[in-house]
Amino acid sequence: MDTSSGAFIKTIEWDMMDKKKFFPLSMLSSFSVRCALYPLTVIKTQLQVQYKNDIYKGMIDAGIKIYKNEGFPGLYRGFWISSVQIVSGVFYISTYEGVRHILNQHGASQRTKSLVAGGCASLVGQTIIVPFDVISQHAMVLGMGAAVGAKGGSLNPLGINFDKQSSRIRITVDIAREIMRRDGFKGFYRGYTASLMAYVPNSAMWWAFYHLYQDEILKVCPPWVSHLLVQCVAGSLGGFTTTIITNPLDIVRARLQVQRLDSMQIAFRELWHEEHFHMFFKGLTARLVQSAAFSFSIILGYETIKRVSVNEQYKHLIKW
Repeated sequence: MDTSSGAFIKTIEWDMMDKKKFFPLSMLSSFSVRCALYPLTVIKTQLQVQYKNDIYKGMIDAGIKIYKNEGFPGLYRGFWISSVQIVSGVFYISTYEGVRHILNQHGASQRTKSLVAGGCASLVGQTIIVPFDVISQHAMVLGMGAAVGAKGGSLNPLGINFDKQSSRIRITVDIAREIMRRDGFKGFYRGYTASLMAYVPNSAMWWAFYHLYQDEILKVCPPWVSHLLVQCVAGSLGGFTTTIITNPLDIVRARLQVQRLDSMQIAFRELWHEEHFHMFFKGLTARLVQSAAFSFSIILGYETIKRVSVNEQYKHLIKW
């Protein structure tokens, strides 16, 4: 049990919660956050795969142009296939909490538990979600650049026949069929290694930084400050830190999956040829905004649900 001067529980552990409450509420929270923040994912992905600033000058410009050319649905391209992440999210959080519980029994420190459990959780989550991620990212960028007259033309790596009247379901099925035709089942795991290299360290560091920032903020905050607010701020700071560190790997992952490059080495070489040192900052603003908003929202939902799901004998030790 992790407490601060015996006053309250800082971290609600796995064995302190009623799982019948936790799992359904966790899925509802995850879906709500993804619904609200998905446009930022679309904008980030399109910024990452464009050639230099050929189509969009930045995050706000991308959002305005996508909305102007496609309307509100354009900001939710590939949403329904991407929403399968809710299922992978259950496996992610179960793995995270389960590994933490095992390490806790062996006396591991808070930060070690967070680092190892975060990495293991991402490994499980990415193994489930990468095929859906590949399809949803193709849907996000399909036809990108056509309406604004980009130099490189319309982005359509798979040669899908579509127009604005094409239904989202038909486009999704056509993308999946074409991937299977060209590459077989392994095509759905294109960029899997890059995803692991981008997301496993990201997840591990995010949880470690989350607990680090939480501990440091609690040292300087007066006791009347909401613990939940401290956790949300710590989550956002953790998101900022890990995003800056892992941004180039996330761009390589996106390009491998969408532009059908053969290896990470080729993706890095092309990215360096196009951007040079700007590769470290390409799409970074959108990713920072997405990460901060996502981290704040996820922690707000996650820690609230843990408080709601906590077993009766621990409720008097919980601080909101």
